[in-house]
Formats: sequence, structure tokens, C-alpha cells
Amino acid sequence: MSINVEYINPFLMAATNIIKDICQIDMQVGKPYVKQTAFADDSVIIMIGITGEMRGSVIIALTYNKALEIASKMMMGMPVTELDEMATNAISELGNMIMGMNLAQGVGALGETKSTTTASATSLDDQIANLKKLKELVDAG
Repeated sequence: MSINVEYINPFLMAATNIIKDICQIDMQVGKPYVKQTAFADDSVIIMIGITGEMRGSVIIALTYNKALEIASKMMMGMPVTELDEMATNAISELGNMIMGMNLAQGVGALGETKSTTTASATSLDDQIANLKKLKELVDAG
């Protein structure tokens, strides 16, 4: 599977700018690739759906400690020791900001319209638990 840089670069630019401007964290962007390995157990995942002519999902994975640091910075330096509802909302809002900037920079660049779903942040354990519940519901018919 190949990655079209015309789709990926606006996300990388938006993420880099937002994280630097909002969180005062300099981010190093490596070479994009299609992730084929499992996420680390301490991953916090921001998921955003893309709708319109271009469809798919964007997943931003952070370590738990980095998510705590970012949530703290987004909440004006308030100490964050756990990903409670307020911290999770801050991380989700980071995803919304990144996608908003991406849409502002990227709309029209490829002649496609894009819109997104609201970002949601959750731990990997919570994602797995939700998927298991969904499977149980589907299996139950």
C-alpha cells in the first residue's frame, strides 16, 4: 500500500503547527508509513473520520505520558496526572484543531471536498473494550 503525500502532508503540517503553537512542543516529523504493527499498550489514540469525496480515518497515537503532557499544556499548565474526562476532552480538541487546520489548508488543493467527524480520544484498552462490546452485540443478533 502506498501513501499519497498530497493527502498526508497537510495532516503533518497541521499537526506540527498546532502542537508547536498550542502546546509549545517542537515535533519532529519522520517519513510517513503505513502502520502494520500493534500500538503500544500505553497508547492514547485520537480518531477522526473523514467524509466527503475523500473518505477514511486519521489516527493520531500518543504515549500515555505524552498525552498527559499535552493535556496539561492545553489546560494552561494545570497538572494532569490521569486522563480523566477533562484531559480526554483536551486531547480530543487537539485532534479537532489539527483537522480544522488541515481542512483550511487542504480544501481545494486536490479539487476534493473534505469534512470530518468530531475527534475522540481514548486509551487503547478502551478502544479494545468498545470493539469487544460491539462484536458481542453483532454476534447476539
